[in-house]
Formats: sequence, structure tokens, C-alpha cells
Amino acid sequence: MLLRKLGFSVAAAALSMSVTTAQAKVEGDTIILGSAISLTGKYSTNGIHTQNGYELAAKLINDGGGVTVDGKKYKIKIEYYDDESTPARGAQLAERLIQQDGVEFMLGPYSSGLTKAIAPVTEKYGVPMVEAEGASRSLFTQGYRYLFAVLSTSEQYLASAIDLAADQAKSTGKDPAELKVALAFENDPFSQDVRAGVMEDAAKHGMQIVIDENLPRDLSDMTPTLIKVKALKPDLLIISGHSKGAATAARQIGEMAIEVPMIALTHCDAAKVTEKFPEASEGFLCATQWSPTLTYSDDLFGSAADFEKLFKETYEGYDAGVPYQAAQAAAAVMVFADAFERANSFNKDKVRDALSATDMMTFYGGIKFSEAGNNIAKPMVLWQIQENKYQVVAPPKWASHKLVWPRQAAGN
Repeated sequence: MLLRKLGFSVAAAALSMSVTTAQAKVEGDTIILGSAISLTGKYSTNGIHTQNGYELAAKLINDGGGVTVDGKKYKIKIEYYDDESTPARGAQLAERLIQQDGVEFMLGPYSSGLTKAIAPVTEKYGVPMVEAEGASRSLFTQGYRYLFAVLSTSEQYLASAIDLAADQAKSTGKDPAELKVALAFENDPFSQDVRAGVMEDAAKHGMQIVIDENLPRDLSDMTPTLIKVKALKPDLLIISGHSKGAATAARQIGEMAIEVPMIALTHCDAAKVTEKFPEASEGFLCATQWSPTLTYSDDLFGSAADFEKLFKETYEGYDAGVPYQAAQAAAAVMVFADAFERANSFNKDKVRDALSATDMMTFYGGIKFSEAGNNIAKPMVLWQIQENKYQVVAPPKWASHKLVWPRQAAGN
């Protein structure tokens, strides 16, 4: 459990959720946003990161005077329910926020699966939802008009690892088509979309997929897959299972002394693999939506580095770095604030139209929505863990360090 310096403990928040009274969309000088978020269950780590990002952005906006609508200043308040990392519960709570609590503006939950469950509810009632944690590309093929996502879509997450592997093969005189690839993915919408992007890029290079397996439902053991990895000796191992899957992978890769020239994962930073498994995680490639070393900036937080500094000062438990889930959550609140002011109204459809016209730069990156609602203004970034620190190695435009290849885990 993270200790928080804003005076808003997660435990207290969870307690208040069970007794929340009805709220209108605007109370006096306060705009009410709603969110069903994972404070318990398998997604709770990232759910808390997301809530922290929401709260920090709201605090900064409020400290700066709030948002101005029709000549009046309004502060932002966020009402939460714990969805327990369960899609059905998330949909139920979204309905409650809208129908019983009167919320007309929603911030998204954590994960593509939860977002997929909630989006039909917000769409049904014409409630705009800005989400920061649902990257599945299938979210943006449903024709939703009220769904807007600040993050890059999931098929982009680890596709660049395939290109890096191909480049390294070519640099040593090897045909990329000779490379063997092992895949281990959670059977959820996000991870399966990441897999689809990887498969597409691997096919372009003619790479051989020698292992293609789902992680167990509870994400607690990938021993069967790693036994095959040891036997088949792939050139590249790619894993996606949110924070719990990343932690399990790092732990067991270390325990089983898995040696693969290139290992790429999602959610390394959120799982705190550099803190928990420093030797095993050395050399991992990690997909990230954002990095504090990037040159993005805005008038609210300043630079990406400024956001990281403030976040660490505000919340305990982030000494090793601020996960991108928190950064993009903060950006989602900023998008709502910007849309309220441009709409100059709290009419849901006017706010929806303002959201669709968003074109802004933030510390998190550019945000501009396609007609489908996904962000088309920001690329994915690939980190490599080098000497226990996250260093940007791709794309080349943003790289701060050169790729270390083949991977050599500390202690080996």
C-alpha cells in the first residue's frame, strides 16, 4: 500500500466508495468526474498508479484556480468506486455513477478489459469518457463517439522490439528470417493486441515463432513456457501480462537462469522489476508510453522531468521511477480541463465536441484524437534496463542510450 502525502489514503478512499452519496455533475463551484478504478484485485498496482495521476493533475489544476466556464472558476473533484479488477463490476459501477450519482463526465478505468466493459455504458448514456489505460486497438473499431484515449494503441507496444532484433541480426551478417521468437501473453484484450502487433512485424521479417502461449489466468507461474524457452533457445522472448505478469516473468527468469539475447516486456516499471529483481531484469527491453527524459512540456506541469520530480515529491514509493500509467492518467484530466474551457459549457455534447477537436501538447506528449477516438499524436518508446536504470533506446529520435545486445543479466 502506497503512503500518500496529499492526505488522501487509498484505504480511506476505498471506505468512502461504499457510502458515496448521490452527486450531480456540478456542485457549486466543483465539477464532478467519476471513475471506476482497480484498487483491489490483480490490476490494483496500476489502478493505484492511475488514481495517483488523476489526483495530482486535479490538485495542480485546482491550485492554479481551476477551470473557467462561462466566466466562473470551477474546481475538479473525482469520485471513485473500486471495480475490484473485474469487468462486470466495472460496468455495474459505471452505471451507478451515471444513473444514481448523476456523473456526466468519466475518467477511464485501468486496463483494456475494464475499458471495454465500461465504454458501452458511457456510450449508452452519451457520457464523455477520457481514458488513459485502455490501449486495445479494438476499442477504436466499435464506432464509439464518446470515448477518447490519450495513450498509443496496444499493437504498437512491442513491435519496435522486433525491428531492433532484425537490425541487430543484420549488423552481425545474419538474416532476420533466421531469428526464433518466443511469445507469452495474458489472454486479455490488451495483451492479445500487443501480440497481434508483434506477429505482424515478425511476419514482415519472416521470423520463426517457436513458442506462442498464453500465461495462466492468475499470472503467477510461467514455468512451463520458460522450460520450453530453455530447450528451444529463441533469439527473442516477448512477454505481456500487465504488472503481475511482468513481476512473475522477472522473478522466474532469474530463478531459472534464462539466457535469451533479447527479452522484451510490458509493464516493467509499474511492476518495479528493477527494485524487486535487479539482477534478473538487467537488459530487459520495456515498452513505455512515456519517459521523463523526453522533451515534452506544458504550462501546468512543465517538462516531463518536472512531472516526475513533483510526482516523487508527492507520493512515496516511486524512488525507482514514475510509471507511465500515472503520467497518462494526469494527461487525461488535463484533456478534460482543456475541453471544458473550450466548450465553455458543461453540456455533455458540447464537451464531447470539444474533446473531439483536442489538439494539445502536454508533458506526456501530443494529444490529438482520430475520428475513432484514439490518440494519433504520440509514439511509443522502448526502454532498456541498463545498470538498474531505464534508458530510452528506441525510436532513434528519442534514444538517450545505445542498445546493449546481446542481453547479459547481472550476475551471469
